[in-house]
Amino acid sequence: MNGNACMTDEYTKRVSVIVPVLNEERYIVMFWESLISQTFPHEEMEWIFVDGGSSDKTRDIIEDYAARYPIRLIRTAKGTPHQLNEGIMSSNGEYIVRMDAHVTYPEDYIEKCVGYLDNLDIDNVGGRVNTVAEGLIGHAIAEVLSSRFGVGGSQFRIGGGSGYVDTVPFGAFRREVFRKVGLFNEELIRSEDNDLNARIRAAGGKVYLADDIWSDYHCRDTVQGMIRYGMQNGNALFHTIKMNPKAMSVRHFIPFLFVLSLIFLPLMGSRFVFFKYLFLAEISIYLLLDIVFSFAATEFLSGFLKLFLFPVFHISYGIGSLSGLIGIKLY
Repeated sequence: MNGNACMTDEYTKRVSVIVPVLNEERYIVMFWESLISQTFPHEEMEWIFVDGGSSDKTRDIIEDYAARYPIRLIRTAKGTPHQLNEGIMSSNGEYIVRMDAHVTYPEDYIEKCVGYLDNLDIDNVGGRVNTVAEGLIGHAIAEVLSSRFGVGGSQFRIGGGSGYVDTVPFGAFRREVFRKVGLFNEELIRSEDNDLNARIRAAGGKVYLADDIWSDYHCRDTVQGMIRYGMQNGNALFHTIKMNPKAMSVRHFIPFLFVLSLIFLPLMGSRFVFFKYLFLAEISIYLLLDIVFSFAATEFLSGFLKLFLFPVFHISYGIGSLSGLIGIKLY
């Protein structure tokens, strides 16, 4: 379902909020409270939840809300891109706002998104993501995922200023953009946003990051969860490149190249002294950066954890990318 068949040409609402969910029992109540607190007029919105086959109480909670509020619940058994497409195809809004259930939003989030779409020549707008988590380890993981050393130049993660960018999270779109470039690619489970935004830009559209729009993203709060997150996101890299070479940027390849260097430089160093010294130089620089970014403006214990978490995340992402290159799927 990557085309634009069956999309309505008539708007009955200004905004369609599309929420893909899967086992969000832990976060759905917090998300819901931030949704019903939105200052944008509720009568001008429709709320569409698309469940991908939850095995916890997510559907029960949403059905309870549906009994009291005008929301719709669509059930499917497929992944996030399909869920988003199902929601878009059944919606009637002039603007499509994607929201995720493990994210909480300030009360003016939708109002500001609509304001930018109304007043700027842009096709998709999003804001900064504040990565948050519970507990000491969760807090350290959140700092890793908000650091330039941790995630590179991802502007929405590291607090970039307003301007045109390659991608934004939880976008607010003009409806006609989906007729122009198609819907989300359902073959891309982990990078559907990157692909869609690349297609928007290739068609002459604009993706805008507004620094006065923000949300709180609740990240994994265990080491195992972070490793799984890194490996699955890295695993999607080369599959995405095959589908759309413009969807990923240089920063996405750095962990992959780092892991390759950890394998091949020592092997080459056993025969050629130049590669031995190159490997030692690389490790020295990496450890220096690791120390600097781990202990900069943070408590000692959190810094000590990040000293370990930075390389764990980078190597997990790189191993995931290497696995994807040789055809092993981890999601």
